[in-house]
Amino acid sequence: MPVESHLAGFADLDARTFHDLLRLRIDVFVVEQSCPYPELDGRDVEPGTRHLWLSSDGAVVAYLRILADPDGVARIGRVVVAPAARGAGLAGALMTEALAVVGDRPCVLDAQTHLVGFYAGLGFAVSGPGYVEDGIPHTPMRRDPTH
Repeated sequence: MPVESHLAGFADLDARTFHDLLRLRIDVFVVEQSCPYPELDGRDVEPGTRHLWLSSDGAVVAYLRILADPDGVARIGRVVVAPAARGAGLAGALMTEALAVVGDRPCVLDAQTHLVGFYAGLGFAVSGPGYVEDGIPHTPMRRDPTH
């Protein structure tokens, strides 16, 4: 499946693209994972937020967002791959691109616990105790720049 990569701040997203990004997030996180929560948390529109997604034939197949936390740390979240596109390595490709965008800044994320090994393979380490959010076990992780 040939994919195209896209990176944009909120101000650079057209309405259709933002709709498609939210649709994927809601379809997976709210519907598939049965987690009714407020998906629109206000952070998508922050000036430092970057939306990174992959598309195939014009359809969004994978997405994540990179937040600029107040302490200068990058926070990766909302990592998602469309059900029909899973197993093609898109999550790894997306994360590799995200880490290139993050550069030499420290980076954190809250991994669904069953994905700790995946993120560890990208240089993240467990940084705190696990917790349950919306019925799903999560583990905080951090990746510090190498010097």
